[in-house]
Amino acid sequence: MNKNFDRSIKSLSVLLGVFIALIAILFGGLLYLKQNPEALRNQANEGLVEISEENNDLITDGIHVATGFVDDEHLQVVIQNCTSCHSAKLVTQNRMSKEGWKATIKWMQETQNLWDLGQNEAKIVSYLAKNYAPKNQGRRAHIEVAEWYELK
Repeated sequence: MNKNFDRSIKSLSVLLGVFIALIAILFGGLLYLKQNPEALRNQANEGLVEISEENNDLITDGIHVATGFVDDEHLQVVIQNCTSCHSAKLVTQNRMSKEGWKATIKWMQETQNLWDLGQNEAKIVSYLAKNYAPKNQGRRAHIEVAEWYELK
């Protein structure tokens, strides 16, 4: 009986130790995210952290942390109208001209039940065409080599 009691105490001690370690890791992670907004934005974009009221309007390095959108005029209009139906990532991964964004909005209205945006449409298109316009580059920027050397 004494052996079984000792095993039970050891098992409980191990479980308690694991529980305390998990709490410490969770607390440390939350403290890190609170002090490092860039990490919070990356975690939020990956769907690993939920954006709360406390950090919903946080702007870091010109980027709205909760959505990943560029901080610019009409940002809130874009957030209110675009992210109520889909992720901001769906917007930020695309690059279109003013005409392309208008055509996309029209397509969403015709096929996806997007409501009439009224006077907000011009604001949204202006924001998107400015901040998510096409870029004249390939899949990645050219690699700049400062100094070539010969392999021997």
